[in-house]
Amino acid sequence: MQVQAFLNRPLEGGYAYVYLDATYLHGRLGKAIQVCSRAVVVAMGVNADGRRELLGLKVGDSESEGFWSEFMVSLKQRGLSGVKLVISDAHVGLTKAIRRQLQGCAWQRCRVHFARNLLQRVPKAHQGMVTAALRSVFAQESAEEIESRWDDLAASLVERFPRATELMLEAKEDVLAFRHFPQPHWRKVWSTNLLERLNEEVKSRTRVVGIFPNDVAITRLVGAVLLEQDEHWQLEGRRMFSAESMAAIPALDALPAQASLQEAAA
Repeated sequence: MQVQAFLNRPLEGGYAYVYLDATYLHGRLGKAIQVCSRAVVVAMGVNADGRRELLGLKVGDSESEGFWSEFMVSLKQRGLSGVKLVISDAHVGLTKAIRRQLQGCAWQRCRVHFARNLLQRVPKAHQGMVTAALRSVFAQESAEEIESRWDDLAASLVERFPRATELMLEAKEDVLAFRHFPQPHWRKVWSTNLLERLNEEVKSRTRVVGIFPNDVAITRLVGAVLLEQDEHWQLEGRRMFSAESMAAIPALDALPAQASLQEAAA
């Protein structure tokens, strides 16, 4: 009862940053009680005071556009508003749902997931060099320096690894979207690491169960983990970002339009 009240509570006050991620658990489904993989998607938001909150979860068959859209619609129906930046990986179903359901906001492609995608286009012997060079991009202290270092790296790879350069050029605006937001926020909004740590805790807590009897059982246990974590954050009282820096986040109409978001909205 307490878990359901938490998962269905009204979302008030606006959340400039929303993180979305998924993990997978094993559950039984259908008349044959077949064991299958169940997608468990979670949303975390940062409110106007700079405090993080766990906004909700949903369990389903896969990370399809329809599944993610239903989840986002349910969040909006509960009051989700004020979203300026969504942070997630580049799963096709997820990005399509973001574009359709959260039109107008910017999208930050998780830099960690992007790095994995990039290295798939580079021979193993050269992956260490590319990894170090990519890290140097994110070590820069200004948006201009970040963009310049990104372009330099893409150009340096074009002869030996043209497919890697192609990906860098395609993904540039999405992976570097964080640079349009306050600099003190960069390290925490350029990846989904904060939410993935929570998913690791979910995995740890659910490992003892093994196979869940149904989706309701998954929601009950994972929801309890989310409730416990959210209560800890609120009692701890620590802000993720200062209220002053949250006030410095640009308005939606001041953010540069990302081509991919505009195309999907059309």
